Amino acid sequence: MGVSDLDTMDTRCEYVKFSKEKYLLDSPPEKLRKELEEELKLSSSDMRSHGWYHGHIPREVSETLVLRNGDFLIRDSLTSAGDYVLTSRWNHEVLHFKISKVLVKSNESRVQYLLERESFDSVPALVRYYVSSRRTVSQQSGAQIYCPINRTLPLRYLEATFALANGRHGLAHSPSSQRGAYIKRRSVTMTDGLTTEKIIPHSPSTVHHKEAMRNCALSMDQIQEFRCPLSPVGETPLSPAYSSITRHRSPSGGRVLGMIPSSPVLRRSSEPQLSPSSNNNVPYPELNASAHSTPAHGYPAEGAGGSYCELGPSPVPIPSPTTPAKSYVERLRVEEGGGALMSRDEGGEIFVAPLVETTSAFKPTRYQSPLMPAENKPLEVNILKRVKELLAEVDAKTAAKHITKADCTVARILGVTKEMQGMMGVGSGLELLTLPHGHQLRLDLLERFYTMSIMMAVDLLGCTGSTEERAALLHKTIQLAAELKSNLGNMFGFAAVMRALELPQIARLEQTWMTLRQRHTEGAILYEKKLKPFMKSMNDGKESSVLSNTSFPHVVPLLSLLERGVVVGEGVEPWESMESGVDVVMSHLEAARTIAHHGGIYRTNAETKLQGFQEQEEVLELFHTDFQMRLLWGSRGAEGSQVERYEKFDKVLTALSNKLEPPVRQSEL
Repeated sequence: MGVSDLDTMDTRCEYVKFSKEKYLLDSPPEKLRKELEEELKLSSSDMRSHGWYHGHIPREVSETLVLRNGDFLIRDSLTSAGDYVLTSRWNHEVLHFKISKVLVKSNESRVQYLLERESFDSVPALVRYYVSSRRTVSQQSGAQIYCPINRTLPLRYLEATFALANGRHGLAHSPSSQRGAYIKRRSVTMTDGLTTEKIIPHSPSTVHHKEAMRNCALSMDQIQEFRCPLSPVGETPLSPAYSSITRHRSPSGGRVLGMIPSSPVLRRSSEPQLSPSSNNNVPYPELNASAHSTPAHGYPAEGAGGSYCELGPSPVPIPSPTTPAKSYVERLRVEEGGGALMSRDEGGEIFVAPLVETTSAFKPTRYQSPLMPAENKPLEVNILKRVKELLAEVDAKTAAKHITKADCTVARILGVTKEMQGMMGVGSGLELLTLPHGHQLRLDLLERFYTMSIMMAVDLLGCTGSTEERAALLHKTIQLAAELKSNLGNMFGFAAVMRALELPQIARLEQTWMTLRQRHTEGAILYEKKLKPFMKSMNDGKESSVLSNTSFPHVVPLLSLLERGVVVGEGVEPWESMESGVDVVMSHLEAARTIAHHGGIYRTNAETKLQGFQEQEEVLELFHTDFQMRLLWGSRGAEGSQVERYEKFDKVLTALSNKLEPPVRQSEL
C-alpha cells in the first residue's frame, strides 16, 4: 500500500478521542520516574530498555536534543512506519539517517536493520557497533556517534504528549505500544538476489504521519515565541530537551509551533559498556544505498515533502573533530586564573567566558532609600512605624505582586538584558543557580529568603495591640501566602512567608492562634489543611507546582542542599533523615534539571501575571533585600557575619514573642 493509498484512507476513517493521553500527562513526577525505571529494566533486546531510544517524537524535537558533535538518539520514523531514524550532530549540523527494517528471505526468514550498506540483527547491535568502533555512519558525511542522549521521561508519556498535541491517538507501530495487525508493502529485490519484504504495523495512526507536525500547530495568539540565546561557552545554541515551546518552519514557509513536554536531558548511558558485536554485523557490499538506507539525502522529510538535508561540503570552515573545543570547566579555570578567554564560532561571532561573581548583589551600606536616613540603628522606631503603615495600607494581592516583582528581579527571571546573559553564560538566573559559577546567586537568594521571613515575623510580633488585632494580621499574612502560591505561582515568596508563620516564636502564640480560629476560621483551616501540608510536601520532594502556573519555582531546598556548608539554617533538613534522605535529595536534583531548562517559561509566566501591574515605589521598597537588611540590622550591622546576624535576631524575635504572650512559669502550673 503506497503513501497515496494511506492518504485516501485518511478521508474515510473516523477516530474517537480518548482521555488516556490527558491522564498520562497529569501523572505525578514520581509515577513517571518509576515507569521510566521499569522501562530501562527490561531485557536489552527490547528497544524500550535503552535510554537513547526516544520513541515517537517529531523530527523537529529530536533536533533540539543533539547539541554537540557525537550526540545521537534513535526515534521512530514518522513517514515510514516500522522503520527508525538515527538523529545525530556532526560538524555542527543535525543529520538524520533512516534505519530500514526488512525481512530477508534466504534459507530462513529473518529481520534485519539496514543503515547505509550495513545490516544488523537489531538496532541495539547497530548502536553498539558504531559507538564502540567509532566507524563513520556514512561515508559522505563522515559522521560518528559516541554520546547517547537518553530520555528522562517514559515512552508512553512522550507518545501521549505528541499524540495529544497532534490530535492523533494510537501509536501502534512504536515498540512502547506494540499492537495491531501487520501489512506488507511491495517487495524489493536487492542486487544480490535476496528478496526483502517491507513489514509495517497497521493502525489508524499510520495514515497521519504526513501531517503529524502540521497538526501540532498552536495558535500564535496563545503562545509567545521562546528563543534560546547562543551559549557563550558551548558550541551550539542552547536547546533544552523536552523543555520549552519551540517554533519551527512548516513546508509551506509558515511558522508552526510545536509543544515539547517538560523534562531536561540526562546524559547517561543506559548500558554499562558499549562493545562491538561482530555476529550481528552482516555486510551487503552490493546493496544500493539509495534503495534501503538514507544517509540524510533522498529520503522524504517527516512532516513535509523534500529531503532530510543535503550533506554537501559546508561553506564555512569547520574545525577538525579531533581537536574539540575547551570544556566548560576548563574555560572557568582559565578565567579563575586571570586569563581572558575568548572564542569565535563558525559565524565569526566572539564569545566571552561567563563571569564568576564573587561579591553579593546586595550592598546595604551603600543603599539609599527615601524611607530611611543614610545611617540607621536596628529596628529604628520611626522607620518601623512607617513600614507597618505601608503594609497595612495594601491588601494581600497587591503585596504579593510587589514581592513577586522583587523576587523575580533578584533571581534574574525578569529584567535580564543580553549583556547580563552574556556575563552569566546562560539565559536565566534559574539556570545559573544550578551551575558551579552560580554560587554567589545561590547565596544571595538564601539571604533574601531568610531576611524576608524575618521581616514578616517582625511585622507580626511588632503588633502590640490586642489579640484580635494580631489575629487579623495573622489572617492577612496567611492570605498573602495563599496569594503567592495560587494566583502568582511564586513558590519562593510563598516559602518565605510560610517559614515566618512556622517560626517557633510565632507558633507559640497560643492566644493569637486561638483567636484566629474563632474570628477567621476559614483562614485557620486554609493554613492548617492546605498550605502547611503543601509546603511540607514540596520540601520533601513529593509535590511540585504546576509549570504553567509558576513564575518562581521552589528552589530553597536545592539552594540549601548545594550551599549546606556555607549558609546558616535551623532544624533538620528533610534529606538528613535516614529513612528517606536519598529519595529527597534525588527529587530535588531531578527538579533542578527541570528548573534549569524552563527559564523561558517561568519568565513568560511572571510577565503574564504581572502584566498591567502598577507598582508603588514605597511599597516595593519594603521588599528590597537591601532595605530589609538595613531595617533589621542597621547600617553598620547589615554586612556583618551572617551567623552572628541570624543568631542575634533569633534572640530578638524570642524576646518580642515572650513580651506579647509571656511564657507560663513552672511554678504557676
